[in-house]
Amino acid sequence: MNKRNLAYYPSDAEINEFYAGRQARAGEIFGCRYFAGAVGDGANASDAAGAGTGAAGDGAGAHRFCLWAPNAKSVSVVGDFSGWDAGQGLMERHRGLWIRFVSGARDGDNYKYRIEGADGVFVMKADPYAAHAETKPATASKVWDVSGYAWGDSAWLGARGETDPLRAPISIYELHLGSWRTKDGSEFPSFREIADELCAYAKVMGFTHVELMPVNEFPFDGSWGYQVTGFFAITSRFGTPQDFMYFVDTLHRAGIGVIVDWVPAHFPKDAHGLPHFDGSWLYEHQSPLRREHPQWGTYEFNYGRPEVVSFLISSAANLVERYHVDGLRVDAVSSMLYLDYGREGDFVRNKDGGNVDYDAVKFIKALNTAVLGGHPGLMTVAEESTTFPLVTKPPRLGGLGFTFKWNMGFMHDTLDYMKSDTYFRHGAHGKLTFSMSYAFSENYILPYSHDEVVHGKASMIGKMFGAYDEKFAALKTLYGWLYGHPGKKLLFMGAEFAQFIEWDYEKQLDWFLLEYGTHAGVQAWVRALNKLYKSRSALYAKDDSWEGFSWMGVDDRKNSVFAFLRSGTGTGAHVLCVYNFSRTSLDGYDVALPGPGKLTLLLSSDDRAFGGSGLEANKTKTARKKGLNGQPCSATLTLPPSSALFYEYRTGNP
Repeated sequence: MNKRNLAYYPSDAEINEFYAGRQARAGEIFGCRYFAGAVGDGANASDAAGAGTGAAGDGAGAHRFCLWAPNAKSVSVVGDFSGWDAGQGLMERHRGLWIRFVSGARDGDNYKYRIEGADGVFVMKADPYAAHAETKPATASKVWDVSGYAWGDSAWLGARGETDPLRAPISIYELHLGSWRTKDGSEFPSFREIADELCAYAKVMGFTHVELMPVNEFPFDGSWGYQVTGFFAITSRFGTPQDFMYFVDTLHRAGIGVIVDWVPAHFPKDAHGLPHFDGSWLYEHQSPLRREHPQWGTYEFNYGRPEVVSFLISSAANLVERYHVDGLRVDAVSSMLYLDYGREGDFVRNKDGGNVDYDAVKFIKALNTAVLGGHPGLMTVAEESTTFPLVTKPPRLGGLGFTFKWNMGFMHDTLDYMKSDTYFRHGAHGKLTFSMSYAFSENYILPYSHDEVVHGKASMIGKMFGAYDEKFAALKTLYGWLYGHPGKKLLFMGAEFAQFIEWDYEKQLDWFLLEYGTHAGVQAWVRALNKLYKSRSALYAKDDSWEGFSWMGVDDRKNSVFAFLRSGTGTGAHVLCVYNFSRTSLDGYDVALPGPGKLTLLLSSDDRAFGGSGLEANKTKTARKKGLNGQPCSATLTLPPSSALFYEYRTGNP
């Protein structure tokens, strides 16, 4: 190796960090990267026409291709720049890495690696670290310069750094980019085309964040992005890396955060991807008993291999640092934590004979430490459906270190309750109260996500019990419960206007339904809830403590009525949340209160503005000294059928 090239090779320190699993910026080492100036030598440079090797010292610069394939016998980089001639692209082995400089490659050129594996088999692989890729069904990586985008979100990032997500209002609009809106009824929109429209919609609706289903490259539309082949590439379905930067930047300038789904639990078996990468089981487990995910037909990452840990943490850091995303929703955490997840009968136990994957636990802690440690205000969210302890507690206290965890129990219990016949709901009363027995054990997001409106589960409106009008009233009451209950909020697209059919990833949402008053009313209700939620610290500032929540009425099974008080950081003002889940209007209904004060109606789901019946609810009421439910005072209210009511409660003598 010519000494003048050493500056263009990964340093020994960087390589050592990668091998130790501590390199969180491996994306800057591996893949295709352009260097200006003299970077080649007689043994390691080629020109675009493939006219033999030669020095790249003429100032034109060259692209360095760098690949981790420690067990390969030989590797060639082949692509448009060399006529796909493997003989012209032979790479040099350097400490388990393979490196070659290529002059004359241009943005948009397709390439792959031709690998002679440890097993003697030749395979063609996409670059695991590529920033861009061909659009499916093609599978090559693309030479691409990701620099040069002029970001305009410095004010947003600065404000984010001063914000504690646990004390902030967070209302998330989850969506699948390919089916929120389509072009000409069928084609995918680009990131740029959807950015402005989505930004305007999310802002009008009052959501604080949008959450995108996976945006890393994936081959099969039907996986919705959850089977990733390009962990550093933004899917080309919607445009270029710079197009995604524009998308994030546009939302940030409007004051809306961007969360993305990220999938470190498994990867698909597509031949151009990670499986059996260099003729050995490199990214996946060596043992066939650990290698395959039995439910999804995919391979599981080997979290015990430091280089794999570095690969994954670097992928997460790439989304945060290169693309400015504000949060990562980590998919399928339960499948990572448990060695017996999805496996019936025998499984490989840990060293103590248990079912917890210690390597995965160590990886998750390292991930959250690396990603959150250097980015104040960022959030990581676990999709974790078990009782694994301390998911959202810091690693220094023995926790996994996530900012939030999806509360799947809340979601299942509330939907089961709303499916039940109102006449028999007294028997399911505990479905709504149980969540408060553990509400403060973790930092929760309350999700009504995409998973609940597919595969025959019915849409959100379709789950509600009752006739047509009753369903709409019930759904609005449920959303009122969501916004009153401690925890951050998440709704999947279409749920905000009560789409009737299940979500179909091949079709855009049924926006025409907004021509009907019932659907427009639900949308207006969600918009009003978001506005109220963000304006009242009582509804978000103390989500993790009983200081912010008090039951005022919890035992009225007969009438299916609940009431609780939310308290915030301000003095003298609280929000009383009252819910009537029955189909009966309740006039003269007494609700307990902790002291004298005045109630002023803020929102009623039965208001005509939201498609309700318009039954007059009390605009103002005074708490009198009449004890109820262990409280010294109470107020008498009118509760419309199937309704959610929010009152400002100001303490003191009115």
